[in-house]
Amino acid sequence: MADAAFNSDAVNMSSKKRSGSSDDQWEQFSAAKKHQVMNKTPPPHAEDPAAALANARHEFGEHGGVNMSIEASATFTVMEPETMRRMFTGELGPDRDFFIYSRHFNPTVLNLGRLMAALEGTEAAYCTASGMAAISSVLLQLCSSGGHVVASRTLYGGTHALLTHFLPRACNITTTFVDIRDHEMVRREIVEGRTKVLYFESVSNPTLTVANVPELCRIAHEKGVTVVVDNTFAPMVLSPARLGADVVVHSISKYISGGADIIAGAVCGPASLVNSMMDLHQGALMLLGPTMNPKVAFELSERLPHLALRMKEHCRRALVYATRMKKLGLKVVYPGLEDHPDHALLESMANKDYGYGGILCVDMETEEKANRLMNHLQNSTQFGLMAVSLGYYETLMSCSGSSTSSEMNAEEKELAGISPGLVRMSIGYNGSLEQKWSQFEKALSRMQDSSLPKKI
Repeated sequence: MADAAFNSDAVNMSSKKRSGSSDDQWEQFSAAKKHQVMNKTPPPHAEDPAAALANARHEFGEHGGVNMSIEASATFTVMEPETMRRMFTGELGPDRDFFIYSRHFNPTVLNLGRLMAALEGTEAAYCTASGMAAISSVLLQLCSSGGHVVASRTLYGGTHALLTHFLPRACNITTTFVDIRDHEMVRREIVEGRTKVLYFESVSNPTLTVANVPELCRIAHEKGVTVVVDNTFAPMVLSPARLGADVVVHSISKYISGGADIIAGAVCGPASLVNSMMDLHQGALMLLGPTMNPKVAFELSERLPHLALRMKEHCRRALVYATRMKKLGLKVVYPGLEDHPDHALLESMANKDYGYGGILCVDMETEEKANRLMNHLQNSTQFGLMAVSLGYYETLMSCSGSSTSSEMNAEEKELAGISPGLVRMSIGYNGSLEQKWSQFEKALSRMQDSSLPKKI
């Protein structure tokens, strides 16, 4: 297949070239594209993800609409029989506007990939049907049978299960789990020549441990190991690729979608990796087929422009609530608080003005207390909803140990620092800040009242 890892700054070509012949229009396009790249002046504040998104090319609709058209076709026609053979040999491909089949490449999905690459500051990106599809495909592309992964102990439960159970059984790929804050431990567990990937979350789910991305990348790269970072908890806040990571994965279902109505994922990284994952013979994405629907890609492309605004409000409210909860005497975990062990580290790596993340945790110590708190918050005062996931405009709450981390056994949860009563809150922005805070206080008061012994 011809390379499909388009540079996000490529000029827009709206004409559809369905013939395989070379013509003046294509030569003019190639010359213009080359001139643009050769003479490009770096935009100001290029490190800001919102600025990078704004500088990505804008796809227009087929008839000049300000929104791009949705290419909903599963298969694509050609004008000349010889063209199809040239497409399957890789001579003609998406980089020249030739498409075969939407499991391979789809114009709408490729456009979302360009935007994700701009967001994360990578050469290329490919979008998938789910976050787990992105994670599993990357690991299978980078690791062969007998391969080894070093990963953080504290990961999303599905990722932990993939590394602990599925990959060893199905693929003979093993994982050593480490305390990601213990850099000597990380260094010690990397086996040169065997370890292929160092995998961690930029901000861990659910304990909100912040990874020292530059230092971990330095350790891994010294030993020839590829660094894969899940940045689902911190889009806009952190840019792992700009800090040295090789690959960034996302569950787009969360903050990037923002509507709790879409399941999607993304792999952002070097063009060479993304193209290898789409290889007809060896590509994990191509052959496993976790294809994103173009209608989903269109929806997400329309939401990315206001991601920065949404993230800033999620983060602003999370900091206010975390500060106030702590003053009430609750055991709060939030990296925006100065007493969080990773506060200074996050400040040193974070993109300016995006805050410290939209997730906070309240440790109620026991599952029973956690459930009582959430019950009051949802059913008594409407502060939030008891539901997994994050990034929604309503606050979402779950007791992590018995929900999103339930794939881990008791010992693994203890090593990861997941308390039985840890309530993870994805802070929303619906309603006014003071309105929602009043609802929180009322729920807490009712919970405390119900715990008092009743008079006889």
